[in-house]
Amino acid sequence: MARKHPLPLDNQLCFSLYGALMAVSRTYKPWLDRLGITYPQYLVLSVLWEGDDQTVTAIASRLALEPSTITPLVKRLEQAGHVVRRRNPEDERQVKVQLTDQGRGLRAQTRCLTDALYDKSGMSVDDLDDLNTRVQALRNAFRTA
Repeated sequence: MARKHPLPLDNQLCFSLYGALMAVSRTYKPWLDRLGITYPQYLVLSVLWEGDDQTVTAIASRLALEPSTITPLVKRLEQAGHVVRRRNPEDERQVKVQLTDQGRGLRAQTRCLTDALYDKSGMSVDDLDDLNTRVQALRNAFRTA
């Protein structure tokens, strides 16, 4: 159905999602600053916390990003002592990323992020879980379209 005029900004889903992302990012920022990592670095670490010793390509795939985007993030995490990079001995073209003890220890310090999100949202855990499920379904629909 064609519209004569675009929807008002507050009625546009993309604007609501963008605003929510920015609000969550602002909530996380002070905590991540204390840990000395950025949100994209946190995402890379989260992938490794789910399963250590992954290739840059696998991390990029999990985050729906390009390997060229992940490489500088991993380099900075390595400089900070959170990960190590090594060439895959079975395929020299691949770079594998492993958590250090320091990187594994950082996981426990990020639990405060979830608490901060719950506290600031004013929503119940069930409501936030439902919202997350619905946003994931929307994301997946766009990925397969």
